[in-house]
Amino acid sequence: MKSRFQILFILMTLLFLYTGAEAEEKPKRVVLKNGIVLLLQERHSIPTVIVNVKIRAGSIYEPEELAGLANLTAELLTEGTKTRAAKQISEEIDFVGGSIGTSANLDYAAASLSILKKDVALGLDLLSDILMNPAFDEKEIERIRSHVITGIINQKDEPGSVAAKAFAKILYLKHPYSRPSEGLEDTLPKIKKEDIINFHRKYYRPNNIIMAVVGDITLEEAAALIEKYFGKWEKKKTDFPKIPLPPKLTGKSAELIDKDLTQATIYMGHIGISRKNPDFYPIIVMNYILGGGGFSSRLVDDIRDNQGIAYSVSSGFDSRLYPGPFRVVMQTKNENANKAIAAILKHIEDIRTNPVKDSELNDTKSYIVGSFPLRMDSNTKMAELLALIEFYELGLDYFTDYPKRVNAVTKEDILRIAKKYLDPKNYLLVVVAKQKEAEIAR
Repeated sequence: MKSRFQILFILMTLLFLYTGAEAEEKPKRVVLKNGIVLLLQERHSIPTVIVNVKIRAGSIYEPEELAGLANLTAELLTEGTKTRAAKQISEEIDFVGGSIGTSANLDYAAASLSILKKDVALGLDLLSDILMNPAFDEKEIERIRSHVITGIINQKDEPGSVAAKAFAKILYLKHPYSRPSEGLEDTLPKIKKEDIINFHRKYYRPNNIIMAVVGDITLEEAAALIEKYFGKWEKKKTDFPKIPLPPKLTGKSAELIDKDLTQATIYMGHIGISRKNPDFYPIIVMNYILGGGGFSSRLVDDIRDNQGIAYSVSSGFDSRLYPGPFRVVMQTKNENANKAIAAILKHIEDIRTNPVKDSELNDTKSYIVGSFPLRMDSNTKMAELLALIEFYELGLDYFTDYPKRVNAVTKEDILRIAKKYLDPKNYLLVVVAKQKEAEIAR
């Protein structure tokens, strides 16, 4: 238990951070001539500039038979351009103490740049080069492909990865969210250089780009530099494939994966919400109370602390561009698996049928609102948040709306959305364990 002094110190720190965040000017948003959406937050206290880029080129847009194409394309961007070798890119950014990187997930590809203000022109020159002019050298393709496949093979020894992949595959069936963004062992070898070039040509366009810039730079400076280094990138309409809605789960489904382990890894849940769901705010409050609030949540308090039958347990809604999963994840001894699963279902049913306590609701809202400034207490975090706000079309009023909408959540809201978005009768259960000991009840 924290002392009164510790709690007071935390509250004062959060209040200070929150007040500082509110004192900032509202971020600025402009759309450049070629369609790049530029978001800028000036912060002149440190002479650095952070750039966070989101590209509508996630793995949801790749063909099923070429799973891993989006990730492979993104990974290769820093591995050489038409004018710079991978080593040269690394040396140039390292020489000025900066960093540059690329990645991809289910919804989007991303790039990031961290650079001193005095070297921002060099940084944007490098960033534009890797995004606009990647070489996709055959040797680098094979090297990165081999590295990704090795990682996939190694994940087979990790119970958490095994459970997570099985959960997504069964829950989403033919929907793109059924596949891991890094791809599959049997699809990665099928990806050719031509596939990578075509994917890049189709989706890496300036009008599919969000660029969040935070740091010691003005809007005029940032816009001029981005125009200089990205201005020749021609916009082009992208025909995105139609993504179907995830399938609806009916009844209880169980996937039991046998491994010689003393501990069971359990994933259970169903389809959840998209990020733009109008019930997002009461859902995050409800989930915090249920299992998303760490030691403050009901699942941890009961199953881990009171009953002592789980090493860890948590719940969460992974809100994405399309409805992501709601899942409860737990690790427990094999012989405790059934008891722990029953306890989870009991708590889900309870929050659906009984109003939460006033103290639970008030403490949860205070924590969520109080910790909100921590999501933007560094330039890197702020750039990431700005880019995501734009990507999910949340609007720049998000910074003032977020605390207001969390504070507006009532006990009646919690009961309503728990009944609507939690389903203890229609769910998927995945258990990786020594099944002879776990003896999971179907």
